[in-house]
Amino acid sequence: MAATVNKTELKNGIRILSQKMPHTRSVSMGVWVNVGARDEKPAESGLSHFIEHMIFKGTRRRSAYQIAKEFDAIGGHTNAFTTMENTCYHGKVMDTHTDTMVDILSDIFLNSVFDPQEIEKERPVILQEIKMVKESPDEYVHLLSGKNFWGDNPLGRSILGSQENIIQFDANRIKNYFHRLYQPDRIVVSVAGNVDHKHLTDRLGLAFESIKPGNGITERITPQSRGLVDLNYQDLEQVHICLGTLGLSIKDPRRYACSLLNTILGGNMSSRLFQEIREKRGLAYTVYSFTMSHVDTGMCGIYLAVDPTKALETTALVLKELDKLSAKSVSAAELKGAVEYTKGSLLLASESNENQMVRGAQNEIHFNRDIKLQEVIEKVESVTAADILELSESLFVSNKTGLTLLGPVKDKGPFEDILYRN
Repeated sequence: MAATVNKTELKNGIRILSQKMPHTRSVSMGVWVNVGARDEKPAESGLSHFIEHMIFKGTRRRSAYQIAKEFDAIGGHTNAFTTMENTCYHGKVMDTHTDTMVDILSDIFLNSVFDPQEIEKERPVILQEIKMVKESPDEYVHLLSGKNFWGDNPLGRSILGSQENIIQFDANRIKNYFHRLYQPDRIVVSVAGNVDHKHLTDRLGLAFESIKPGNGITERITPQSRGLVDLNYQDLEQVHICLGTLGLSIKDPRRYACSLLNTILGGNMSSRLFQEIREKRGLAYTVYSFTMSHVDTGMCGIYLAVDPTKALETTALVLKELDKLSAKSVSAAELKGAVEYTKGSLLLASESNENQMVRGAQNEIHFNRDIKLQEVIEKVESVTAADILELSESLFVSNKTGLTLLGPVKDKGPFEDILYRN
């Protein structure tokens, strides 16, 4: 099982975590901030993601080129990502270059200058990123689905922001947002690999203690989900379909049952949706289910892409599978298969120090403690068929189910008829 996560909390509230994995020759590090797209006001939408880009565009000590060159010179790689609730700046190097990685990631996080000239260079890059999503229907339908399901809540917006906002952001807006929201008690530094915790805290402590607490952050607003059929006509070869139902929050104790439910429904190649839609009927090349969990709410989703003439038939088949899960307990064999699949996924992931870095940070942010892998496995193994049936009954409610279609469909009436049949 995975090694113990060591934790040091600095005077200002920043937490430093490390997990020693001596069998590896690499180290993964992430500087996490519990701030994301849902913390933005409408006029700020896209700022968290813009900052993610700008962090790598120069500090008082290094230019953007020097940051890239120094990481390349040690054979490492670095990147960042923004979600609805978190932003992470991360890197991975050989263990002999840990100090260099710590120095560079600390520098970009603490000393980025957000130079106006660099902002002007990066602005068109983000605008192109927004266009790319709209030109990728399998991605774009998920964005449209979130808007359909969550409405005007920030969870229904694009993490990338709008073109109108991106054009208006300047250095002052970016700096003010950064300093207002990047508060010490929302920052976690997570490291996993062949690393020594004391050496790590000695390298990080003094620098990160320089971050001063601010005036706090506006509380997140929990949205109400909506059950609507949303048509988005485009002249495409396929209809891209995204169905969203009620889901669970990250902290909900039923999350283990939800994970197994997702696996059984459409989480792998032996799942009900994959077998029914693709293998038996050949209606779709891609079909899967997924879960999206936030601190206070969540969504269970299903995605597939089909021939326009088969869109209504396939949607009806998906709803039929949801009905089955809400009407009859899964078999012992099906439950055992989902449990073993989940355990295997967890154990295989635990061998990667990148995954362990992520897992350590997320456990700290959401639960303020290290959750042992064995504890998770025991929770998964304790889920019963009755638990999954009860969860299905509570989540798969037709008037709380949103259906989003992207492609050559003009009439939503037939889809409303089958979705809200009860």
